[in-house]
Amino acid sequence: MLLSRYFLPVLKEKPVEAQVVSHSLMLRSGMIRQSSAGIYSWLPLGLKVLKNIENIVRFNMDASGFVELLMPCVQDASLWRESGRFDVYGREMLSFKDRHDHDLLFGPTNEELITDIVRNSFQSYKELPKVLYQIQWKFRDEIRPRFGVMRGREFLMKDAYSLDIDMESAIRTYDQVFVAYMRTFRDLGLNAIPLAADPGEIGGELSHEFHVVADTGESTLYYDKKFDILGDTLAGDINQLKSLYAATEEKHDPDNCPLSKSELSVRKGIEVGHIFNFADKYSKPMNAMVNDSNGRLVPIQMGSYGIGISRLVAAIIEVSHDERGIIWPMQVAPFKVSIINLNIKDDKCNQISRSLYNQFVDQNIDVLYDDTGDSPGAKFATHDLIGSPWQIIVGPKKAGSDLVELKHRQSGEVQDISVDSAAIEIISSLHVK
Repeated sequence: MLLSRYFLPVLKEKPVEAQVVSHSLMLRSGMIRQSSAGIYSWLPLGLKVLKNIENIVRFNMDASGFVELLMPCVQDASLWRESGRFDVYGREMLSFKDRHDHDLLFGPTNEELITDIVRNSFQSYKELPKVLYQIQWKFRDEIRPRFGVMRGREFLMKDAYSLDIDMESAIRTYDQVFVAYMRTFRDLGLNAIPLAADPGEIGGELSHEFHVVADTGESTLYYDKKFDILGDTLAGDINQLKSLYAATEEKHDPDNCPLSKSELSVRKGIEVGHIFNFADKYSKPMNAMVNDSNGRLVPIQMGSYGIGISRLVAAIIEVSHDERGIIWPMQVAPFKVSIINLNIKDDKCNQISRSLYNQFVDQNIDVLYDDTGDSPGAKFATHDLIGSPWQIIVGPKKAGSDLVELKHRQSGEVQDISVDSAAIEIISSLHVK
């Protein structure tokens, strides 16, 4: 993409309304703009990140054998009355009437709707287990939306729902989703910690929250320090994950904690995922039944599993930035490389820049070519702010020798390198698994 044709409305000054780093940097880098309290437009740069995260989440869901569907954002209130939640959910639910005086709501979650679907679709235990998931916008009318997209009212979420014949099968499915989540967060470049959690209004006895450690997090985490040491090596090891102590503030009992103070980490965290097994809380009152192997009608055992996709954008920035701007992990970066042409009036600079740009486009690599007439200082500031993992700086002093500067955003390392070598190094780094 040519920057001269792109829509990238960066801000030079820190927005006064931003209380946390991610909100400030998302506004400054032109990723989002506020529409109203807790509701944002996603501008091109932000949308690219959102889609990259969505694709990684979808890849891991599909690889686990889960099946994607899409449910409507607007739901019939009669389903929530059937489950008993309509009058108790609280004012976070946005409800309204249509022209026929029917009660509707903008879905904050989808347990009732998925239960209605499956009760009319499954008859036998032979059709189970299943995990159905969607990626969909949700709305919760937060009393005090804050921290940008971290706690907004409208948000993009991956929610999945498991269907099993009995609790033994349901626990196996729960563990399967657990592992899929750890792999997903690893693939996003995050070290997520799974903590025993309170299921809240969703219900059930078994629940875990997934948090990334960040000083700006709203939650207090209590967990075994081995999580900090072992990191993403734990992603696929369900037995080791279950053996390590980790609990949210609501579940942590300091008098009965199995860890000594030297073994226990107490940190702030940002919740990026939450999973629940709620057994027959919804299937029983809504009559979602199937025949078991003995021909008896039994309620489907269910669970729900959420990942906050839009919140993940902010969480990644909170744990990966510096004083100049965002430092994107390669896998979610909106542009993998920025080509910074310092003199668009210089033929050699233009030739090198355009040649590199065409190579990356041919390789299907997201590249942003700064072909604007801005000053070098302004260009450096913009590309550090938006956080492309690689920068190729093309200037007239070195272009005559077919040299460019190759900058690695995360390490800050800059090297003089030939044009061909710069392209090879970047392309090779992107194809390493």
